[in-house]
Amino acid sequence: MRRPRPRLPARLPLDPYVLALLATVGLAALLPARGAAAPVADGASTAAVALLFFLYGARLSTREALDGLRHWRLHLTVLACTFVLFPVLGLAARWVAPGLLTQPLYSGLLFLCLVPSTVQSSIAFTSLARGNVPAAICAGSFSSLAGIVLTPLLAAALLGSGAGGFSAGSLLKIVVQLLLPFLLGQLLRPRVGAFLVRHKPVLGYVDRGSILLVVYAAFSAGMAAGVWHQISLPRLAALLAVEAVLLTVMLLVTWYGAGRLGFGREDRIAIQFAGSKKSLAAGLPMASVLFGAQAGLAVLPLMLFHQMQLMVCAVLARRRARDPLEPELPGARVAEVSPPAQHPAARGR
Repeated sequence: MRRPRPRLPARLPLDPYVLALLATVGLAALLPARGAAAPVADGASTAAVALLFFLYGARLSTREALDGLRHWRLHLTVLACTFVLFPVLGLAARWVAPGLLTQPLYSGLLFLCLVPSTVQSSIAFTSLARGNVPAAICAGSFSSLAGIVLTPLLAAALLGSGAGGFSAGSLLKIVVQLLLPFLLGQLLRPRVGAFLVRHKPVLGYVDRGSILLVVYAAFSAGMAAGVWHQISLPRLAALLAVEAVLLTVMLLVTWYGAGRLGFGREDRIAIQFAGSKKSLAAGLPMASVLFGAQAGLAVLPLMLFHQMQLMVCAVLARRRARDPLEPELPGARVAEVSPPAQHPAARGR
């Protein structure tokens, strides 16, 4: 009697978006944007993020934006995770240097703990997981704006007098790239809002595509700078292990800690994705000012952590999207912002 042939599982355990991230990293390693192509890749990434915020502003009602702005407990919780808990954990990791990490790598690890939270990917993952998107937008934006001042001050205090000062151009970049497109979307919402509702799948492609562009541009910059040749494989493995522990602790603290503070499911999702992540886009220009010629190696921990958090949060957002929704309270308002329907995490809800 012939034995039946084993069948492949109907659903692969690896999220397709994680595969896309891995493919993007591989593409940047094999074909990095060099020379004249580097500013093109950076410009495309900037344009994609600006378009993302325009679309979020266009589909988000002004009432929801104001509701998110008034959610001060959530914003304070995210800021505390980003600029208090993360630095404390970074200081606690000092015992691994120079045993597992060299002093330059530890300085980069501590710098990673000082940069603001990422914005666009936190919002995208919060949306995919059916969390509180308006609050995530405000929390991520507040973190970025606060980081313009807090990150250099914390770096000067914790990394020494050699790391200090910040550029007003960084603040201008945040305003131009994030705030202005969002406000423009709010202004044009009466004209384009209905069109975007009819073409909601487009938003999902923009969410994921903008993150992929940022990943490719960042990894291309690292390849062009040759940062991978300045570290041995054992040190790289030790750095990855330390960062994996750091990310795990932050994901657990932001989820269960937010629950202990009385936040609901949607708010806990926003806190987890905004409070456990770090912005490579904000960290790179800050590192160039704070570290000068040593910026290449200093941002390596941030680059690795950035890729790790995207891959882990992509899987986590998919799992959160399958969680049962909380029963709606009488008189509660149904949020207008919903996750893209075409993403695998949103199917079969």
